[in-house]
Amino acid sequence: MVKKEVSCMQVNAKLSDIIEALEMQSEESRHFLNVKTGEVVNVSSEALLLAEEGEEYDHLPVWQHDEVKSAYDIVDNLEDYQDLPNRFDINEYHMMERFCYQQSEPKSQNQLLKAIQGKGAFRRFKDTAAYLGILDQWYDFKDACYKEIAIKFCEDLGVGWME
Repeated sequence: MVKKEVSCMQVNAKLSDIIEALEMQSEESRHFLNVKTGEVVNVSSEALLLAEEGEEYDHLPVWQHDEVKSAYDIVDNLEDYQDLPNRFDINEYHMMERFCYQQSEPKSQNQLLKAIQGKGAFRRFKDTAAYLGILDQWYDFKDACYKEIAIKFCEDLGVGWME
């Protein structure tokens, strides 16, 4: 992921919008931060492809027009937009592992570490955390991690942020 340094800190991004976009990552869409306005923009891969190829979009349903217009703006003004970290940059598995190692009870730590091994690790981890009565702690930890990622993203860009 290439980071662009914004020349001034006049723009403020809304941290909750960035966090929500980070949590909603998918293969079908991309999230961008407009570094001039602080707005988080979500566009589908399909809309970006239409914009990159300069295709008309009148044939699309009216409800898709705004999204394609946003995609055109991203393509035409790429210097104003920065990709948000994707799910590979975020690495939720690493978050789970860190949470495991933060457990002070050795039995709980071992059960959680065992749960994150192999296929189905995310489901087993949540089931094990629920069984141990620490699922809310996991969600709080995960929320704090996403907030750290969002703040670092803004700071790396030189963009201000607000809660």
